[in-house]
This record gives sequence, C-alpha cells and structure tokens, in this order.
Amino acid sequence: MSDAVTETDTSPEAVEPEYDPAAPAPLGVPRTPTGHAEVDAQLERLADADHLATDGHVEVYEDVHRGLRDALTALDARPGPPAPPSAYGSRS
Repeated sequence: MSDAVTETDTSPEAVEPEYDPAAPAPLGVPRTPTGHAEVDAQLERLADADHLATDGHVEVYEDVHRGLRDALTALDARPGPPAPPSAYGSRS
C-alpha cells in the first residue's frame, strides 16, 4: 500500500452542478422570423423567459403582449392606398 494521499480538486469550478428539475431551462421553441422587425423583436424577447423562474415569466409575457399590441395598432394607424374612384360618378 501507499502512504501517499491523493488530493481531489473540490474547487467550485471542478464540481459539476447538480441537476435541479425546478431550475429555469430553455424550452427550445423555435422562433421563425416574420419579416416584420417590430414583431420579430418581440418574439426574440420571449427568449428572456427561458432563463427566469416561473414567477418572472409574467413580466416578459406582458411586455411582449404590449409590444405586439402596439405593432398591430401602428398598422391600423398607417394610411392605406387611396380608394378607387367611384364608377358611378355624379349623374344628372
């Protein structure tokens, strides 16, 4: 037998973290770009919820909902194409 004592590295970097099923974990849900910059930015914001505890999700979801609602409202505020002239015009 050997009298030498082998040292084990117990520094925090060497110890693997234990698996915690309650810890935040990314869902891995793909986010497909829509081509609308404002909407795409809000969809990317959803990724912030992946790293938060469940009680932090509400803030992210409300923020995204507000942003999407604002983007839809902005679409309604834009002037559309001019209406075609009336085919019936004024008849006397």
